[in-house]
Amino acid sequence: MDKNKRRAYIINTIAIVTLYLAFFILIQTKTMNKYFIGIAILTCIMIIMAMSLNIVAGFLGEMALGHAGFMAIGAYSSASFSIALFNSGIILPDLVVLILAMIVGGMVAGIFGILIGTPTLRLRGDYLGIVTIGFSEIIRIFFINFQPTGGAAGLKGITKLVNFNNVYWITIVIAILIFTFGRSKHGRAIISIREDEIASESAGVPTTRYKVLAFSLAAFFAGLGGALYAHYIAFLEPSKFNFMFSIEMFVIVVLGGLGSLTGSIISAIVLTTLPEMLRGFAQYRLLVYSLVLIIMMIFRPQGIFGRTEFSLTGAIDLLILRKNTKKSVDGGKS
Repeated sequence: MDKNKRRAYIINTIAIVTLYLAFFILIQTKTMNKYFIGIAILTCIMIIMAMSLNIVAGFLGEMALGHAGFMAIGAYSSASFSIALFNSGIILPDLVVLILAMIVGGMVAGIFGILIGTPTLRLRGDYLGIVTIGFSEIIRIFFINFQPTGGAAGLKGITKLVNFNNVYWITIVIAILIFTFGRSKHGRAIISIREDEIASESAGVPTTRYKVLAFSLAAFFAGLGGALYAHYIAFLEPSKFNFMFSIEMFVIVVLGGLGSLTGSIISAIVLTTLPEMLRGFAQYRLLVYSLVLIIMMIFRPQGIFGRTEFSLTGAIDLLILRKNTKKSVDGGKS
C-alpha cells in the first residue's frame, strides 16, 4: 500500500468515527430526540438503497425502475425468518438475529434478481425500465394477496432490532463493499459494458454474465436495505413498496450522479431529510421539493458529482493548497 492510499484510509476512518461519535453524543445527551433519530435511521436505509440501485443504473448504465420490489422481497423474507426464529424459542442476541435476517433477506432478493435479470437484461433503455416496473408491481400485488404475510393488512409482530448504532455501521460496511466492488476487476468489467458493450464483448468480457451479476448484486443489497427497514418499522404493508417509491430511489441516484456512490450518499441525505424539514410548510413542501429537482436537472443534468467520487483527502489538500497560495500572495505584497 502506497503512502497516499494509507493517508486516505486514515483520514476516512477518522471522519467516519468522528461522525459516529458526534451522533452518539447528541443521542446520549438527548439533543436529538426520537423523531430526528428516526430520520437518521431512515436516511441510512435510503443510502443503502441508493447505492445498491447505483450498481445497475450507474455502474451498468441500465434503467431499472422496480427496485422497490427487491426491497419488498428482502423485507418480507427477513421479517418472516425473524418471526419464525423468535417463535421457535431459540434464544440469540438481537444483533445476531438481525444479521441472520439480513442474510436471508439479501439472499432471497438476490435469487429473484437472477431470475428476473436473466431474461429482462436482454432488453435495453425504456423497455428494460417498463419490464422492471411490471415485475415490481407483480411482487407488490403478490404480497397484497399472500395471506401468510398478512396480505393487504400488512405483516405484524416483527421485533424491532434496528437502532442507530447498528444501522450506522452496517451502512458503512455496505458502502465499503460496494465501493470496493466498483474498483475490482468485476466492477471495471461492468463499467466497460456501460461505456461500450460491443467493444467489451470484443475484448472477451462475458457481458451477459456481468449484467446478471450487477442486477443480482443490486437486488441483494436492496434486500439488506429491506431487512433493515422491516426490523426498524416493525410493520410491513405492501402499499409502501409501490411504483413511486422506486421512482424516489431512481431520482436520488440521478440527482447524486449516475456511477457516483458519494453522490448517492449525499443525495439520499438531502432528499430524505428535506421533506421532513419542510413539514412545517406542508402546503409548500412538495412545491419546494419539486423546484429543487427541476433546478438541479436544468443547471446540473449529470447530477451533483456526475461519475466522479468526492474525495475527503482531495478536499483537504485543496484547502491546504489555497491556504499556502494565499500566504505566498500576502507575503509577496508585503
